[in-house]
Amino acid sequence: MLDVARHFFGVADLKKYIDLLAAYKINVLHLHLTDDQGWRIEIKSWPNLTAHGGQTAINGDPGGFYTQEQYAEIVAYAQSRYITIVPEIDLPGHTNAALASYPELNCDGQAPELYTGSEVGFSSLCIHKELTYQFLEDVLRELAAMTPGPYLHIGGDEAHSTPKDDYINFIERLAPLVAESGKRMMGWEEIVQCHLPANSVMQYWTDVRHAEMAVEKSVQMIVCPAKRAYLDMKYDDATPLGLSWAGTVSVEQAYTWDPVTEVRGLAESAIVGVEAPLWSETLRTLADVEFMTFPRLPGIAEIGWSAAEGRGWEEYQGRLAAQGPRWEARGVNFYRAPEIPWES
Repeated sequence: MLDVARHFFGVADLKKYIDLLAAYKINVLHLHLTDDQGWRIEIKSWPNLTAHGGQTAINGDPGGFYTQEQYAEIVAYAQSRYITIVPEIDLPGHTNAALASYPELNCDGQAPELYTGSEVGFSSLCIHKELTYQFLEDVLRELAAMTPGPYLHIGGDEAHSTPKDDYINFIERLAPLVAESGKRMMGWEEIVQCHLPANSVMQYWTDVRHAEMAVEKSVQMIVCPAKRAYLDMKYDDATPLGLSWAGTVSVEQAYTWDPVTEVRGLAESAIVGVEAPLWSETLRTLADVEFMTFPRLPGIAEIGWSAAEGRGWEEYQGRLAAQGPRWEARGVNFYRAPEIPWES
């Protein structure tokens, strides 16, 4: 997963990143397209989402957005590398860019200022306005029409400003809109608190109680624990980029875990896949993205594609080291982790 909302990455950057992902058999790229700091996908029926809400990024850095034609180009390019794009519109929180673009989406009819900070959980769509659901129907319809893959991701995380009963009501009203668009709903782990369509998928990222609830409800799961799979976590305390709220994630930590044993009672058949999310609060360039992605991503890809039996850290170190010259030849700004015996 790449967050293009906190900081924006253009079409050329995404194409290069897609090429790097394809080399390790990554077959899905989840794009976090909207957040408090920016709305990054053109919606023709609500043009101010990008005209106004797409202008900004964290720390006042330049914003940007994808036209529908550019998004179609990204989707087609990914398809040519056997990668499916999963677009995310984060709801009902993480919505300041939308609320700033259309005053009528706010309960008081007053638009907030555009936001360039990094706090979370302060924004919320107006749950009880019927206009909110017309807005969402329009957004999901247009997004589904330009997304050939089976999923629409509706976010659902960190909605701290939405009372729990309102949150549940919102997700349960949103789910049929996703179904009407012809897509399968995906969301962060918090959505498991709601009554969900049988084909929904939740992403376990931090609270194992949500994951255990998914097991109880037989909800399928993507496993991406932040303490293992979040690529925006620092490698160690000295890493110049990244965050550390989930701790630091070394190359070894990113490789030596098993999705099946992360959650009590989780059956392998209930796991849709693993994901390596990369949030971009501190990442301003593709070089920054590469630095946090490599060398951790190949290990997570291997976890997704291979049996747990036979995987071993010491043997893997040597194989990973052999990737260094390949990245150097491609101009990839990878982190030369000291625990890897890099080849010269």
